[in-house]
Amino acid sequence: MAYRSGGPKVLVIVLAGGEGKRLMPLTADRAKPAVPFGGIYRLIDFALSNVVNSGYLKIVVLTQYKSHSLDRHVTKTWRMSTMLGNYVAPIPAQQRIDKSWYQGSADAIFQSLNTITDERPDIVVVVGADHVYRMDFSQMVDQHVESGAGVTVAAIRQPIGMADQFGVIEVEADDHTRIKAFREKPTDPDGLPDSPDEILASMGNYVFDADVLQEAVTRDSEDEDSTHDMGGDIVPALVKEGSAYTYDFKKNVIPGGTERDQGYWRDVGTIDSYFDAHMDLISIHPVFSLYNYDWPLYTSYGPYPPAKFVHGASGRFGEALSSMVSPGVIISGARVNASVVSPDVRVHSYTEVDDSVILDGVEIGRNCRVRRAIIDKNVRLPEGTTIGIDVDRDKERGFTVTESGITVVGKGTVIEP
Repeated sequence: MAYRSGGPKVLVIVLAGGEGKRLMPLTADRAKPAVPFGGIYRLIDFALSNVVNSGYLKIVVLTQYKSHSLDRHVTKTWRMSTMLGNYVAPIPAQQRIDKSWYQGSADAIFQSLNTITDERPDIVVVVGADHVYRMDFSQMVDQHVESGAGVTVAAIRQPIGMADQFGVIEVEADDHTRIKAFREKPTDPDGLPDSPDEILASMGNYVFDADVLQEAVTRDSEDEDSTHDMGGDIVPALVKEGSAYTYDFKKNVIPGGTERDQGYWRDVGTIDSYFDAHMDLISIHPVFSLYNYDWPLYTSYGPYPPAKFVHGASGRFGEALSSMVSPGVIISGARVNASVVSPDVRVHSYTEVDDSVILDGVEIGRNCRVRRAIIDKNVRLPEGTTIGIDVDRDKERGFTVTESGITVVGKGTVIEP
């Protein structure tokens, strides 16, 4: 556990077993937390970077669904000093209790209670692994300890009209940190006492007293009517006991942060939100900046050389405008605009790529046109291929096309010339 100025002993549990059905086909071959993001990162890197930057350096990652690439990434990337007893340990579903796999996030923790009993922490921080944000969890832990709460739930302010998309936290009128009710996607929510047009939406991040968490998930495991979910079952049960409080993410201050990005949080649970979050990165003044070196985002992207842009005559201009281009990329006589390009991508002459997300190892041949598309790993686009230009044609070829018109080409798809 991390020690902060004589503070409590803290263990972090990262819930990383998400299947991510709404992100298909990006999750056809990987768990949601392993989905690449922002060129060189995986989604789980944001949660892990946040807890590490917060000073908490004993972390277990609970995995289940198609976890190979996630386990490999965590094992290769997140290595810390064994001399200081720190670690990031991926733990697959172990069937420690019986022969069943995890039945929900609460059951995942119940089946992994040995990780808590072995470490004997005072506080357990439980975080999701598939959101894009920066957060100093030590500030939330400080409030939790000061309030005497059994559980503290991180919450973000959202317009009241979006209440039916979230788990909504309603607070007491005389104490805006105490949870009065926790309601799943309500259609008749109460606005906040200090802002009637807003609600508090659960972020899926929690701080527990260790004994409270152990007792809650153990009791929940015996309830046959429970869905064994942290937000759906554990938090409402603790609300009834009067021991549940909320932490307003709006007041979390990050070193190097700005007023523009304070409180930024993206649930990239759908193709559209995943695409939009990438577009957030490449604006001139991004609402979420990857370039805050006071609160770094850690990852590993392999031994790639710097990006290269070649050809500059006869209509063959290798260039990228309003884009993020990762190491190992070669843009050869092609034009890339308003896009995020991941490592080891090749874009050949006379091709145009606009408003797109290109993942690792993609090769785009000559005279191609790619617009408003997500191209997953290791796809080869033959010369003259168009993606995102003719929606009906994209659907005929078996590509996923969202209602907003974003075309997704799945990992390793073979595209005929």
